[in-house]
Amino acid sequence: MQALTKNTFEFKGQNQVYHGKVRDVYTLDNGLLVMVASDRISAFDHILPKGIPYKGQVLNEVATMFLNATKDIVPNWLIATPDPSVAIGKACEPIRIEMVIRGYLAGHAAREYKLGKRTLCGVSLPEGLKENDKLPQPIITPATKAEEGHDEDISKEDILARGLVEPDIYAQMEQYTYALFERGTQMAAERGLILVDTKYEFGLHNGVVTLIDEIHTPDSSRYFYAEGYQERQNNDEPQKQLSKEFVRQWLIENGFQGLDGQQMPVMPDAFVQTISERYIELFERITGKRFEKADTQNIVSRIETNVNAYLLND
Repeated sequence: MQALTKNTFEFKGQNQVYHGKVRDVYTLDNGLLVMVASDRISAFDHILPKGIPYKGQVLNEVATMFLNATKDIVPNWLIATPDPSVAIGKACEPIRIEMVIRGYLAGHAAREYKLGKRTLCGVSLPEGLKENDKLPQPIITPATKAEEGHDEDISKEDILARGLVEPDIYAQMEQYTYALFERGTQMAAERGLILVDTKYEFGLHNGVVTLIDEIHTPDSSRYFYAEGYQERQNNDEPQKQLSKEFVRQWLIENGFQGLDGQQMPVMPDAFVQTISERYIELFERITGKRFEKADTQNIVSRIETNVNAYLLND
């Protein structure tokens, strides 16, 4: 099994390339973006040293399903998926705010709560919660979208005070975020899962607020298994979950949280295999479909052939 970690494609009409932590985005002269979902994996804003086979395909195919399933809520950027690991869509002007929404006290929010904080991004949290408890209602805890390094928590009030987003645009993003989370929650419940928290990114296309990037994937979202959730909470047991939180926990246990002076631990091949299997498990659980592994003998050649064939006929 090969993993796609680095690529330098040359597509027809290409004029700009952006290499993100996981995705590589190629801008074309015709106003389209080619987004390649690599097999890189990141945690604590650092790219881990080994790629995860089939991870890019999982992310791309899950995101495609949810983008198609939410077009009635908000316009999105996606036009086509000519390759299992590639999406093509409209180039948008990104809004540099991540709309993080949480239905449960988990992950970063739980870590902050354990430190004694009862306000997160300007949102008050009640006393008496324990990790993984359901919140009284979903809350939006935005983050600034950093070009490099750590994204930072920010309140709605600070976003508007600093003029990062126009008030009417932010209001639309907020409305879309709640509606998308509700749809994602419903779809997860149909598959026996709980959508715990997730994030959405938006941009402007001809002045219209448009959903961009990925949604409801294991990289952008956290899922719990619904069966046994309450029993585990009552017994103060860890929740069984489908997300990459277990990767973060493995890093923490091996002395790494992305802080200065910490060294990235070596990833055993067996752990890489475990991560790959967990991503495939989430795909099958959330979609209800069997995962069809794409040919990984020559991923770069496969992507070039599929994308160029699409662009030639576009």
